[in-house]
Amino acid sequence: MQNKGPVSAFILEHYKHFNAAALVDAAKGYENQIASGNKMMITLAGAMSTAELGKSLAEMIRQDKVHIITCTGANLEEDVFNLVAHKHYKRIPNYRDLSPIEEKALLDEHFNRVTDTCIPEAEAMRAIEEHLYAVWKDADNKGESYLPHEYFYKILKNGALENAYQINPKDSWLLAAAEKNLPIIVPGWEDSTCGNFFASYCIEKTMRPSTMKSGIEYMLFLAEWYRQNSKANGIGFFQIGGGIAGDFPICVVPMLHQDLQLDNIPMWSYFCQISDSTTSYGSYSGAVPNEKITWGKLLPETPKYVIESDATIVAPLIFAYVLGW
Repeated sequence: MQNKGPVSAFILEHYKHFNAAALVDAAKGYENQIASGNKMMITLAGAMSTAELGKSLAEMIRQDKVHIITCTGANLEEDVFNLVAHKHYKRIPNYRDLSPIEEKALLDEHFNRVTDTCIPEAEAMRAIEEHLYAVWKDADNKGESYLPHEYFYKILKNGALENAYQINPKDSWLLAAAEKNLPIIVPGWEDSTCGNFFASYCIEKTMRPSTMKSGIEYMLFLAEWYRQNSKANGIGFFQIGGGIAGDFPICVVPMLHQDLQLDNIPMWSYFCQISDSTTSYGSYSGAVPNEKITWGKLLPETPKYVIESDATIVAPLIFAYVLGW
């Protein structure tokens, strides 16, 4: 175990019970996974990129503490929005007090609100659109097809955005991932601002839908990646939030077992979820990990942790512990 810095020391001294203790247990379990030579998937739901999770997640990527990421289309694009437009963001600390009229005023000013943070349309979304359009159109003209995140990697690697950076590039998790060529899974990418951009071009007949690979092709990639990377060691599953970012990738194991009837496919070797969802009304995002045993995703002996709290608080602390901060 590496030496621990002041953040980790504080956690170990003060986080003794309830969700705090679960946080410590999950962090130690994560560290054990990496020390054992296992790999780790992190899934990002919610607005983790706009919450600037890249400040800790990017370093996790650089230090090989993360080996694959599944995220929503929103988290994919919003990390880049923040990278190039951070100075134009507007924070609304009293967002709970806004009236419908005040919300409409933000729209009229071309601000899109995510809880207490407003993303500027022109400086963020439209600025990125022109760069994505260029690589989309180039592929379309050549009859080529790529996965959604691969187009983002193209605009990050070709240097087109470098002069527009408004934060320290070390705080961009997607830039860190691009530099590592980290595998990323983005199910349901169409449900994103940039997905809407692409669909609009297809409606206008300026782009072909086939230029963008789909969720099925992401599942095909993930199935092969899981088979190859689970041969020698386990693969852990660290889930932030719920929804498709978590539901889509965890299903790869029962698919390989039950649908393809493949032998010698290990189940996930670690499971942790940070969530404030509840199990009421059949919520899968709030389901306790044991339910996943019945679906062929986890084993009874799999280390399992649930931290019912705010992921914007919990995830950076766990990452800090794993990094030894």
